[in-house]
Amino acid sequence: MEARLNMFTNPVATKFMKHIIAAGKVVEGSSLPHATQELVKIRASQINGCGFCTDMHTKDATHAGESSTRLNLVAAWREATVFTEAERAALELAEQGTRIADAAGGVTDAAWENAAKHYDEEQLGALVSLIALINAFNRGNVMVQQPAGDYQPGMFG
Repeated sequence: MEARLNMFTNPVATKFMKHIIAAGKVVEGSSLPHATQELVKIRASQINGCGFCTDMHTKDATHAGESSTRLNLVAAWREATVFTEAERAALELAEQGTRIADAAGGVTDAAWENAAKHYDEEQLGALVSLIALINAFNRGNVMVQQPAGDYQPGMFG
């Protein structure tokens, strides 16, 4: 399987990707826990059907020491006992932020208030930025049908 468009050689797509990758570095450097960042990226990627990002972020999380039990339960986090209350709040925010078109009101006040109980202003800014960013990556990869399965941790930097 080949992508419809090579995002790594197309001049416009390559330039665009460099900018959103740079935006991702801002979030990575924030105080939002790295494990939470990976869980959020995985959950949004699952919802959006982005195989490339799901492959990448589950492998990156495994490489960083995340357990297979937690990774296997991300899609069913509500029923799983392996996530902290803070992680659950982040996953809820990620789901509502990803499914924004499905809900007339967007992200609920309850989801926001729950996240705000667990994260400070910097971390909330990082969460909002991360959710927007992973959704941008997901949409691009899904549109071009970017193949999944060959990613190796660290291959992009």
